[in-house]
Order: sequence, then structure tokens, then C-alpha cells
Amino acid sequence: LALLIDYGFPAREYFLAQRQEGTVMCHYRHHAHTDVFYLPGLQDITAHVDFTAVALAAQESGLTVAAYMSQAEFLIASGLSDLMGQISPEDARRWFTQSQAVQKLTSPAEMGELFKVLLLSRGVDLPEKLLKFDRSYRL
Repeated sequence: LALLIDYGFPAREYFLAQRQEGTVMCHYRHHAHTDVFYLPGLQDITAHVDFTAVALAAQESGLTVAAYMSQAEFLIASGLSDLMGQISPEDARRWFTQSQAVQKLTSPAEMGELFKVLLLSRGVDLPEKLLKFDRSYRL
């Protein structure tokens, strides 16, 4: 089983006209920009993943696309709510800190929808709770 988590799109979204300049982004001290030559060696340079291309390459190598979904869907299906339920609401500071982290990881306005999860497998059955969110038809 291979679990790939990154931000990206299926091909039909990846190659939209609004991304004709590509998806390269640079980050330096919480500032995002597109100048890859600014502060060489000090900034992070990244690009979105074409999940359709990854899925096709995996299939050509004998793997099965087991599921494709948003990060939020994956985390919820994996029991994130149960983990949050283990924190006592009486421990307000801990509960608040954890709920803020969950918000960032699952909110569509944050990382929840931007990040995608691609599960590739060979001879492994996934739990039904993961398959109910499968969007591999979009690849």
C-alpha cells in the first residue's frame, strides 16, 4: 500500500487555462510568490501534483488505484473525530489547540480540500470507511 498526500489536481483541473503559467510556487517566511530566483537556497520551491499522471504511472507499474480523496475526507474516514472525542472538553486549552489544528487540516479554505490523498495498492483491501469517500472516477 502506498499513501501519497500532496496538493494537486486531476489532469482535467491541473491543465485549466488559469494555470497556463504552471503551478510553481515559492515560500519564504510565510510569504508566497512565483520568483524561483529570489533568495536561492533560502526559500521553498514547490509545484502541484498531476494526480492523474501519478495514477496512470502506478497502474502501468502493476498497482491499483485503491482510492483518491481530499485530505479532509481521508482524515475523517481514518478516525480524526474519534481522536478529538478523546480530549476532555474540560481541558479547554488542549481542546482548543487541537481543534485549531483539525480546522487547518480539514477546512476547505485551508488544507482540507487543497491537499489530496491517493492510495495505491497491490493485494491490499482497504476498509470500507475509506472507500465511501473515493473520487478516483475524477482521475
